[in-house]
Amino acid sequence: MTKTKAKIPALPMPVEFVERRIYLIRGQKVMLDSDLAELYQVPTKRLNEAVRRNADRFPGDFMFQLTASESQSLRFQFGTSSLRSQIATLKKNARGQHRKYSPYAFTEQGVAMLSSVLNSKRAVQVNIVIMRTFVKLREILATHKDIAAKLETLERKYQKHDVVIKQIFEAIRKLMTSDPVPPSRRIGFAERN
Repeated sequence: MTKTKAKIPALPMPVEFVERRIYLIRGQKVMLDSDLAELYQVPTKRLNEAVRRNADRFPGDFMFQLTASESQSLRFQFGTSSLRSQIATLKKNARGQHRKYSPYAFTEQGVAMLSSVLNSKRAVQVNIVIMRTFVKLREILATHKDIAAKLETLERKYQKHDVVIKQIFEAIRKLMTSDPVPPSRRIGFAERN
């Protein structure tokens, strides 16, 4: 049985298509070299060669190589039978050879720099879609942070109310369980008719 690759849609591709290729690694949103090569429709080897020729454009905050344990972790996340296992170090290339190096991860700035290095119309178009995707993800995260902050404020507010309500119930229970207070005699002169 042969595996079929997910067909890359013609440009403009949907943002969701790119979203599935953005990962959180070392606390940063990144894209892997093999995913970018797939989107740019170039071999991963050629993409990495272009990056190496322009190494001064890719400092550590633009691109980094995954460690063996990070590569292994991603492989287990995606499953060995999944198409996503292409990033694993044991993945075979078109000639049936195993990949020798761990994948490279590109941050948003690194992906932006790739369009100047690859220098093709497709690379520019793909980068526009990728940049829009990163912006959309930032907006979603900001919305979630706002909602989380509002929920935390409400929780703190109602926790105070809970304490007061508990005190009221305790006072009511004490009143219900205690002996009724006998009516006290009035002090003073009684009036006679």
